[in-house]
Amino acid sequence: MWEGAEMALLSAFADEISQDFDEQLAVLVETGVTHVELRGVWGKNVLKLEPREIRDVRAAADAEGIGFSAIGSPLGKFPLAGEFNEQLEGVRRALEYAQILEAPYIRLFSYHIPKGDDAADHRAQVMDWLGQLSAEAEKTDVVLAHENESGIYGDTGARCLDLIETLGSDSFTTIFDFSNYAVGGEDLLANWESLKDHTSYFHIKDFDCEARKVVPAGDGDGHLEPILRDAYARGFDGFLSLEPHLKDEYGATGAERFRAAVGGLNRVLAAIA
Repeated sequence: MWEGAEMALLSAFADEISQDFDEQLAVLVETGVTHVELRGVWGKNVLKLEPREIRDVRAAADAEGIGFSAIGSPLGKFPLAGEFNEQLEGVRRALEYAQILEAPYIRLFSYHIPKGDDAADHRAQVMDWLGQLSAEAEKTDVVLAHENESGIYGDTGARCLDLIETLGSDSFTTIFDFSNYAVGGEDLLANWESLKDHTSYFHIKDFDCEARKVVPAGDGDGHLEPILRDAYARGFDGFLSLEPHLKDEYGATGAERFRAAVGGLNRVLAAIA
């Protein structure tokens, strides 16, 4: 049961702070964020890191008491005309790294729909490819978490639900990204109603539809307060992962912009406590 903002399980794309992992960790500790969704460090995407580098990341984080919520992989942000074996190799590497980091999730997407095409025309291929990735995850305790994003098959609430219901895998779940739905003109409250039984993870960023810009949590049209209030009332106990995407008006450095993002989320959490 929700017992106040201090009970929230916070994570972050800490590469928005800095590419230096020591700086990432310092700001996470300062702001009370306890986990990382590992996407980038030292100028490299997570799947471009070597296993020894992943172990170095784990050791540095352990020393600061920081855990890992997910591998923030780019899997599925990929053309349907591409070579699928690249995706299989990528998911196997991501699963290996998730197990080294003891991260319960791998973030992924549901493939770029060619511009001008009807997403329905590519549904069978998307389901086949994601089904094969899910089969790899089913060999482990790691869960693939799908992020809704513009231009992919699962960019609408209806198609995200279609993914969940069609794949029917305990190793595949949904991330609810408020800003990405708002960017696409989706009805967020309706999407929440249809997806709340299938959502295991939140990406925390908000979007001002009139200004067409990403803003701190609670300052836009993403309905974070009512949705998170309902999620916690229903017993949600998963991660809120900050993905700030803020511009320079919120601070001259990544660390300053990150603090602004944490501040916005803390205000939302205080309002629903």
